[in-house]
Amino acid sequence: FFLAGGAFLIAILFSALTFNINKEQMSDDTRVKSEDLACSLLWSPLPLITWIIPFIGHLGISDSNGVASDFQGPYMVGENGRMAFGAPTRALKLDCSDLPGSTQQWDDAVKEANGVYKGRMHNIFADNCHSHVAYALNLMGFKTCGIQKFDMVKLCFLVFFKARFLSVQGFFAQFAPFLIVLFVVLII
Repeated sequence: FFLAGGAFLIAILFSALTFNINKEQMSDDTRVKSEDLACSLLWSPLPLITWIIPFIGHLGISDSNGVASDFQGPYMVGENGRMAFGAPTRALKLDCSDLPGSTQQWDDAVKEANGVYKGRMHNIFADNCHSHVAYALNLMGFKTCGIQKFDMVKLCFLVFFKARFLSVQGFFAQFAPFLIVLFVVLII
């Protein structure tokens, strides 16, 4: 019992430490805005949920300048580069050069998706951050990895299997709490 409680406490502290480090990396002057992250899908872990199911997390999309946008809650879209759950730990850079309008078409679709989702209620199971990104990708007619029509599940697994980690810390933020919880469950 004490071992399980101790492991759970370590997992909470690890997650809090990771979140604080991400917040420090993103001062008011350094939001998620990077040419390296232009036209990318951006992923960050969700405390508690990612600990149990490590392929589920928070998803955002960046414009052609690398500024992140994400559906953060009911009628709320962050479009200033500051994601709801801290700095992204994974990114999947997509090639928008195949789009007829190239980066302008990408930016217009992200902007329109932001406008639509500012008028939507957030539902964690049916209309969430993954839905927002899918809406933008479908609006621009983007195709990748054999996917022509995006949805929450396709995006979840696309990012899980194809996105790169932005740091070693990002890898541990996604998998360490899960492994600790798994270890505790196996011991009990």
